[in-house]
Amino acid sequence: MQQLRAIAIWTALVIALAVPIYLAAHSPLLAWREPVYIVAGFAGIAALALLLLQPLLAIAALPGTTITGSRQLHRLTGIALLIAVVIHIAGLWITSPYDVIDALLFSSPTPFSVWGVIAMWALFASAMMVIWRRRISITPRHWRLLHKILALTIAAGTVTHALLIEGTMESTSKAVLCVCVIGATVFALAKTTFRTSK
Repeated sequence: MQQLRAIAIWTALVIALAVPIYLAAHSPLLAWREPVYIVAGFAGIAALALLLLQPLLAIAALPGTTITGSRQLHRLTGIALLIAVVIHIAGLWITSPYDVIDALLFSSPTPFSVWGVIAMWALFASAMMVIWRRRISITPRHWRLLHKILALTIAAGTVTHALLIEGTMESTSKAVLCVCVIGATVFALAKTTFRTSK
């Protein structure tokens, strides 16, 4: 029974991650895109996919993973997420620098840009917190609280950013992935909050 549960969880996870990427790779819109723009777009898709793994790894919710191993993967996935976002932004900068400047200054006419920038700064803030964890004069409890707030901001901002964009991602699979990201994030936050409050 436990083995069947593990197979079901991994199968659902692979489907949730693979289907949106596969459908985006076969989008007819790619025919009119520059290679740099395509790389930037898929870096964004990869970042969204990684956000589904992050909370699950943080609480060691995936079958067959240990707490120590899962947390190590959580850190590595965080680095991969950061790289994906940097590639996403750099690619968009190369193809359309003025649009990126408008987005960073919160003066873009497109609402999805605002949410993307909010998620980006929250991600950078979270990364800096991890790097400077031992240098910050903050209690472990407050550090965890701030980390959770930033994680929720990253997930919510990224999901809103993705849902507002009409691009290469197929709408239904994108929506399912976004729901999974928010669900996994809320589940992980609720579980860790309940565990630490006991």
